[in-house]
Parts: sequence; structure tokens; C-alpha cells
Amino acid sequence: MRVRRRTVWFMTLLSLVAVISVYYLVDPAKQFNGLTIFTDDALQQTAVSGVTDQEATKEGETKEVSSPSHLFEEMRMQVSDERSQLRSQLEQKIGSQDYSAEDKSKAYNEMDSLIKQESSEAMLEMLIKSLGYSDAFVRADGDKVQVTVMAEELSKAQANEIIYLVRTEMEGANDVLVKFSANSNN
Repeated sequence: MRVRRRTVWFMTLLSLVAVISVYYLVDPAKQFNGLTIFTDDALQQTAVSGVTDQEATKEGETKEVSSPSHLFEEMRMQVSDERSQLRSQLEQKIGSQDYSAEDKSKAYNEMDSLIKQESSEAMLEMLIKSLGYSDAFVRADGDKVQVTVMAEELSKAQANEIIYLVRTEMEGANDVLVKFSANSNN
């Protein structure tokens, strides 16, 4: 019975990887963020036509539609671009014949830690949002973690709660900085 459960889990994960791979191959220009599948915002955006475009028309006027977390999305894209470049450099190093096995192993370990860091940041963002904040941005760099939350104001108790959450969820996070960005509904 145990082997069947493992087989089912393996097949489920394998099919999920296949679906994501096909999605990426069909439309590689889009940045795929698998976590957005599970958010209510993504479901609402796909349900309402025209919201995904940057402009909406109302009575002959054209006005820009900006989400409250537009700044956060820009920061995420910048980090994603930086990490994508680093990942491609590491992949080239791993695939190259010019480097020793030790160098390739170091590059593989760096890539593995980068993936773990990205998943930890995404998990923390979801956990912080579950505390009632409309958006959060987490950036980890070694033992330093910078958290920016979308809120009108942030009390010391709220900041301490976020710091505690980061330290319990992210191993080695010694220096945690919490900032807030005011909601900007234009």
C-alpha cells in the first residue's frame, strides 16, 4: 500500500512539472509565477476582462489602472531578472567543459541555495499576506532579510510579529528589517 501512495505522489508531481513546462514552452515571454495560481487576486483578474491591460476606458476617457502593489511587482521583476541572469551564468558553468568538477559542484550548490531562497521568500510573502496585509515583498541576502509590507502604518507590535515570523520560517535570518509602504490607490 505504501508503494502505491509514493507512486501516486510521484506521478502527480511529474504531471505538474510537465504541465508547467509545456506552459513555459508555449509562451516563454511571460514570467510564470506559480504562486499566483493560488491567490484570490489572480482569480479575480482573470475573471474580469480588461483588468490585465494597463489601460481601461470609461465614458470615452482613457485612464491608467494601477494596482496598489505596482511598486512591489516592479521590485519582484527586478529581483527576478537579476536571479535569472545569475541562474543562466550558473547553468553555463555547470554545462561547460572548461570548469573542474569541484567548480561545477559549487555552481550547482549555489543554484540549489538560490532556489531554496526564492521559495522561502515566496512562502514568507504568502504568510505575511495571511496576517492581513494586502501585499508583501521579501528580499533575503545571506543572513539579512528585508521585508516591505503594504500598510498605511506599521506598529512596533506588527513589525515584531513579522520579524518573529521571518526568524522562525527562514533559517539563519539574523538581521531582519521591516518597512512599510502606504497603499497608493490611484
